[in-house]
Amino acid sequence: MHYNRYASRKYLVIGMMLAICLIILMRLFYLQVIDDSYKLSAENNILRAIPLYPDRGYIYDRDGNLLVSNQPAYDLMVIPREVKPFDTLAFCQELGVNPDEFKKNLRDASKYSRFRPSVVVKELSKETYASIQEQLYRFKGFFVQQRTLREYPQISGANVVGYIGQVPRYILDKSDYYSKGDNIGISGIEKAYEESLRGKQGVKYVIRDVHNRDKGPFEGGRYDTLPQAGEDVVSTISLELQMYGELLMQNKIGSVVAIEPSSGEILAMVSSPGYDPNLLVGRRRSETFAQLQKDSLKPLFDRALLAEYPPGSTFKLLNALIGLQEGVLYPGTRFGCQGGFKYGSLRVGCHEHPSPLDLRKGIASSCNAYFCYTYKSILEKFPNAELGYENWREHISSFGLGDFLNNDLPTGRRGLVPRASFYDNIYGRGSWKAVTNISLAIGQGELLVTPIQMANMTAALANRGWYYTPHIVKSVGGDTLFNQRFKEKIHTTVDSHHYEPVIDGMQMVFEEPTGTAYWFRLPEISQCGKTGTAQNTSGEDHSAFIAFAPRDNPKIAIVVYVENAGWGSSYAAPIASLMMEKFLTDTVSRPWLEERMVNANLIDKKPKEDEE
Repeated sequence: MHYNRYASRKYLVIGMMLAICLIILMRLFYLQVIDDSYKLSAENNILRAIPLYPDRGYIYDRDGNLLVSNQPAYDLMVIPREVKPFDTLAFCQELGVNPDEFKKNLRDASKYSRFRPSVVVKELSKETYASIQEQLYRFKGFFVQQRTLREYPQISGANVVGYIGQVPRYILDKSDYYSKGDNIGISGIEKAYEESLRGKQGVKYVIRDVHNRDKGPFEGGRYDTLPQAGEDVVSTISLELQMYGELLMQNKIGSVVAIEPSSGEILAMVSSPGYDPNLLVGRRRSETFAQLQKDSLKPLFDRALLAEYPPGSTFKLLNALIGLQEGVLYPGTRFGCQGGFKYGSLRVGCHEHPSPLDLRKGIASSCNAYFCYTYKSILEKFPNAELGYENWREHISSFGLGDFLNNDLPTGRRGLVPRASFYDNIYGRGSWKAVTNISLAIGQGELLVTPIQMANMTAALANRGWYYTPHIVKSVGGDTLFNQRFKEKIHTTVDSHHYEPVIDGMQMVFEEPTGTAYWFRLPEISQCGKTGTAQNTSGEDHSAFIAFAPRDNPKIAIVVYVENAGWGSSYAAPIASLMMEKFLTDTVSRPWLEERMVNANLIDKKPKEDEE
């Protein structure tokens, strides 16, 4: 029994040793035959892993016109730990770069990482690349890497397509995709759809000799991976309409936004003055960008998305709709106007027109008094001004004002539709009433809107109470269903049957002799619009206009803001009318009006002190 007990222990120990040996052999087999990572690591001293940058996706307009494409470029890379002493001046002369700038970039690369490659000279020309390719072996630690640069066949829509630039540090710190010196979308579609446009990087392993010269692929490229090109993006923009809008807005400051009401697709988004997007491509990009930033006219500032203005008299349409919805106003309701609205010592002036007016003619003539009475009636329907105002504000918000629109544009502003607490803080709770902020009745006071918000509001009017979220991209990689939220209708708080008398008034703006846009009517197209003059405390008022056409089954809704241009009928209305005609008929029947708008120069007329 004693012998058998020790014999069984011997076999147990032998079995355990065999099992351990088997595990070791299997692990060695996996590491040497199956897993290549250690093989690559062991040979790292003679290998270089070269990232293969994918072609960035192209950007097209809604009709298939190419807006953004690619061109080849070459970056000089450095791995700081491998750099040996060299003649910096001679190298810089060969590259055609400033020695001080080169040294700074080299120091920055060392600070970033001594072991990872960094860009030290971006975007070398094909000629420079060809001249230094055979000389690089003399400069250890440096190599050239190919990538693509953007190219803009059309000098149009720079604010729409956006531009690319070097990846900022805060993104490098949290992203595994980008390396120092890589490019990323900074604005416009380039930024909003970066992940789709950028594609997927590949890698190529090459053997290098003791002179740092490439000797060919490692093991026939067995470990290489190919890059995957970015997806093409089709925008909603009509290039023809965009370019026409930019032509009409030349030498003016302002913006134009046009939307297809039935889809929410943005047809044109003009910001003026603009710039040539090709200026932000290549090695001089940083210098040019700095110049554009210093320009007093702010061409980099996207006024269509970021400029905030009072809506002016265009806002009267919403007060009319709310009055109808709340039952304090009817299409036949008439108010008198003796030079404006008067309440005690308070007076809101108005221009000369027939009086009294009903709703339709109140809109056509843009009577200030009519809508002051309307606003006052809306708030006074409720027990106190705070409750009446919050109810009014809820209606306003349903049109997309005072908040972000949740669209696919990478930037924007909320505008301002104050809460009741705003006035409580100023006047004290219960100590203010409708006439306290009566300027809101005519789109002045504290109200602020952006052009994209006003274009969306106009689309909601055209649709009789609903809109789709405005968006700038139609499809990504051929997929038109990439974002389902753009297919969901958003309804306002005003019932659809209240819109017809308001739209009657908008049509009369063009067709009645007393209408504020009568001179820009088109007999063959039923246009509906509303002029506005947005007050400006720092200069001449801004010219504003909203419109849609045709009245039934509308194809385009548009807003135009021309800064420091005076009445809405002076510049904004004719520009909007011309653009609607161009879009709907592909022709312009009023060359005299077009010529006047194109040749109008409102920038050079600004006082010199404003330009400095």
